[in-house]
Amino acid sequence: MSAIATLKAELDGLQVEDNPQIVRQKSRDFFWYSPVLKKQLDEVTGDLVVTPKSEEEVIRVLKACYAADVPVTTRGAGTGNYGQAMPLSGGVVLSLSAMTAVREIRPGSVVAEAGAIMADIDAATKAHSGQELRMHPSTYRTATVGGFIAGGSGGVGSINWGGLRDLGNVIRLRVVTMEAEPQVLEMTGDDLQKVMHAYGTNGIITEVELPLAASYDWVDVLVGFDDFLDAVSFSDALANLDGLLTKNIAPIAAPLPHDYFLRHQKFIRKDQSVAVLMVAPFAMPAFDAFVARQSKGEVLYRSDKASQEDLQRLPPAYELAWNHTTLRGLRVDPTITYLQVLYPFPNQVDLVRKMHEMFGDEVPGHLEYVRFDGNVTCFGLPVVRYSGEARLNEIMRLHEDNGCPIFNPHRYTLEEGGMKQTDEVQLAFKKQADPKGLLNPGKMIAWENPDYDFSSNQVFLFPGLQRS
Repeated sequence: MSAIATLKAELDGLQVEDNPQIVRQKSRDFFWYSPVLKKQLDEVTGDLVVTPKSEEEVIRVLKACYAADVPVTTRGAGTGNYGQAMPLSGGVVLSLSAMTAVREIRPGSVVAEAGAIMADIDAATKAHSGQELRMHPSTYRTATVGGFIAGGSGGVGSINWGGLRDLGNVIRLRVVTMEAEPQVLEMTGDDLQKVMHAYGTNGIITEVELPLAASYDWVDVLVGFDDFLDAVSFSDALANLDGLLTKNIAPIAAPLPHDYFLRHQKFIRKDQSVAVLMVAPFAMPAFDAFVARQSKGEVLYRSDKASQEDLQRLPPAYELAWNHTTLRGLRVDPTITYLQVLYPFPNQVDLVRKMHEMFGDEVPGHLEYVRFDGNVTCFGLPVVRYSGEARLNEIMRLHEDNGCPIFNPHRYTLEEGGMKQTDEVQLAFKKQADPKGLLNPGKMIAWENPDYDFSSNQVFLFPGLQRS
């Protein structure tokens, strides 16, 4: 009997799926944003999907897989973009989608199971006490909270609160190890760094505790500009107004807003760059005053003055920003891809200008304003009009040569995505929590090849991708 057949027998009574088409579907995320990853990962699939309904069932799965030497790749909603949740060695895809309980809501914090959808958490906390999550991805209505912590880095709300790995943005995680007798660990403080943004390579997050902020019916605003750099200057000034509360500030270069935001198209000229904003309702009079001081911006749309028909048909502003900008673009033009860029403080505007002038319409600008190391700056997710992998690599090199670090979205490993070095803390914890290396194999280079030379500029390719 094969290891998978034996495992199925061991997991009798749990929700197990072995239909190849469904397993393939649940083995995929949004890796196809990248033409490079699409070529590398398109055939990747697991052998089984197991959907536990409780932490006890998670432990049962991990114990059985450990005994059978079967790899386990954890999955939330599969909205990640880098192959984080794709099982490079096959085995079990562990879906936490049935673990959705919001367990406790307190002043300033919420406790939820890892499979809870972020919008559902907010619905519960708003109804309970007028609170909401500090930050969320643009996939807010589909992403799970555990997937966001294991695979994300920030998002809507990062203009105020920084990134997920900043101290205080996650309070506590409950994590199950993959050992002969799995342990359940409660992790807080600096220990959180061991498993956050680790792609589930060194533990399974089953429960989270996150801080909350006051909730608002955020006003979606689009401000149009004849020049992208005017949109950037406006956004930079707005982001630095300490008293005017926003939740997202995203300047996007023409012609992307007109071409990609199809349901908002009637508000936008093709040659207009647009700042996509979320503003607190009480801050709108101050926002109006700020806009009046500017000579170059034109308010194109605001949800607090929209018709009922528009409110019903238009997506929220956060679904025009972050990775949704690229997603909407791919629906219109599937040949594009994107980058992830940091424009370091205090020269962010000058760096954006330099890159914009260097690349023009080959790399149309898309910025997201964030608080990074205590300073307001911008993170870029510019669109790339893809013409081949060699030119893509050259574009990334030119950014780095000009002081704009790239967090490479065309790599599936933790290190190649931005660190370019071993995370010793995460590696040490993996040795403890996953001694056989069965959790999400292939995503942590330091485990797979301790001698890998990060200065070689060679691409790491996991041997599991070569299996027949």
